[in-house]
Amino acid sequence: MTGYQPGFRQAFNPAIYLISLLPGIGVWILAGKSDSAGIHWLLPATLAVVALQHAINLLNDVSDWKLGADAEKFDSWVRFHRLDTGIASLHGWISFVLGGLLGLTVLVLADRLWLLAIASPMLALGYLYNSGPRPLSYTYLGEWVTGLCYGPGVFGCLWLLGNRSAGPTAVLGMIAFAALAMSLLLSHQPPQIETDRLSGKLSFAVRYGTARTRQASRLLFTVFLLGFGMALWLAGSDSATSLIYSALSLLAWLWVALLPPKPATILIPSALVLTATLAT
Repeated sequence: MTGYQPGFRQAFNPAIYLISLLPGIGVWILAGKSDSAGIHWLLPATLAVVALQHAINLLNDVSDWKLGADAEKFDSWVRFHRLDTGIASLHGWISFVLGGLLGLTVLVLADRLWLLAIASPMLALGYLYNSGPRPLSYTYLGEWVTGLCYGPGVFGCLWLLGNRSAGPTAVLGMIAFAALAMSLLLSHQPPQIETDRLSGKLSFAVRYGTARTRQASRLLFTVFLLGFGMALWLAGSDSATSLIYSALSLLAWLWVALLPPKPATILIPSALVLTATLAT
């Protein structure tokens, strides 16, 4: 087990990056596909978010490995780098710097440099989530930090980057994607309870057990669907779009209600609901 080395695709796990792509799709839907003001900056900005998520995934694997919480994880980046935590950390920091530089370039070119006042604290939280002898991911704050980073951090900044004013629609969007990110985080915690407990990681699953963690994940997924649906209504979507979103949301909710929550169970229906809504 110690010598197992996953392939690049297994370690990379492309589907997990949907959590960084979906807020950009959400902004595009709510801003209106015909409203192109600032929307063209969404693609490079979203790519920057993906690079930053990649960095955080790497640095989180390094922290977990060093603290003993990664023993059962076969697709760890540390395993991919032949158990060399130094190389894995370097890989993570390169991705962090590249993502940060791309994001900064977008803000400069879009004349939205003032967004650094929001983005910088979120980057700091991302750093603290994995760093030091007691990363935030090992404390009671882990789930809340994830929600802040993906709600106000990712969706909020992309919304403002798209030249949209703050208001109820933006707030609902932030709540929706904060809930989705937290639901995703909780969905992968139950299989790691024993190693997390031994390493001193105070994850939600360690504190409350498998049953309550799955209930909380489903509840947060419901908040995501309802929150985004309300934002869509406030944004003045047409009846066809609202009908499609409502029907697909019901199917997605049933899917998550009937199956044990795990990353694929959360991300795949979320992606289908939003991409189908965008296509209408």
